[in-house]
Amino acid sequence: MEERLLGTSGLRVSRLGLGTMTWSRDTDEHEAAEQLRDFVDAGGTLIDTAASYADGASEELLGSLLSTAVGRDEVLLCTKAGVRRTVRGGVVDASRGALLDSLDASLRRLGTDHVDLWLVQAPDPRTPIEETASALRLAVTSGRARYVGLSNHPGWQTARTATLLEPDPGLAAVEVEYSLLERGIEREVVPAAAALGIGILAWSPLGRGVLTGKYQRSIPADSRAASPHLAGFVEPYLGPDQQGIVAAVTIAAQGLERAPLEVALAWVRDRPQVTSAIVGARTAAQLRAVLASEDLELPEAILDALDEISAPDLGYPERR
Repeated sequence: MEERLLGTSGLRVSRLGLGTMTWSRDTDEHEAAEQLRDFVDAGGTLIDTAASYADGASEELLGSLLSTAVGRDEVLLCTKAGVRRTVRGGVVDASRGALLDSLDASLRRLGTDHVDLWLVQAPDPRTPIEETASALRLAVTSGRARYVGLSNHPGWQTARTATLLEPDPGLAAVEVEYSLLERGIEREVVPAAAALGIGILAWSPLGRGVLTGKYQRSIPADSRAASPHLAGFVEPYLGPDQQGIVAAVTIAAQGLERAPLEVALAWVRDRPQVTSAIVGARTAAQLRAVLASEDLELPEAILDALDEISAPDLGYPERR
């Protein structure tokens, strides 16, 4: 699997990343171990998790597998902080204390003394961005993280944080949702990342699973859209506005004699400024289907057609 530099940093990561959001909840330890081995055997290095995934259980499972399924030195660990669980549900907290406490807890669960990439998972309107940036800097200077970044932040916060962290340690990455069904980051995040040398990690490149084509006729009983805790995550992409894009991906896949998910993933993977596409598979079989896309390069005519049918609406001031 090809490795790419993360923005202008020195960190090289695989162009596909393995997401672990379902681990310990929908993906048991046996499936997770098989996924991890298959991913590393295919040349993958970047493993993406978060303190909030299954309330830390995803990190615990991953940590246990780093001593059994693969070695710690075979992978690059990316985890996220800034969303904590309370009796009322998840609360965004990007204050210095909350972030560093979360990082320490993540390191314990992962069974390591450092992560390769540490991200703030969501914007916190109650905490000054300067305080959040200071926590990112301290994570690097204390040796607990090698590189730092943001997740799900708008362009202006990405640019402001990058400025605050100049010249060292710098902002290496921004992890954001990006697919043929969600191209909003092209308005401001992508230009900001390009100008500032920040690598983009694209989560949900398969449009929350919808671009696989499995929802075209019905909702499979074993799918995320049928899951009590994930149905609301998928539902926004099951409307008529998305059907035309899914159909276009399916037609392109048929012409190339490939699976729709391979076409959708290749489109994201090779977009400008994207360093890695993060894929989250529930089973090892699903992951193997994803890994089959590695040799696919989309023809220019198909790229143009998919770009046109999925183009995001632009307004003032982006539209010139």
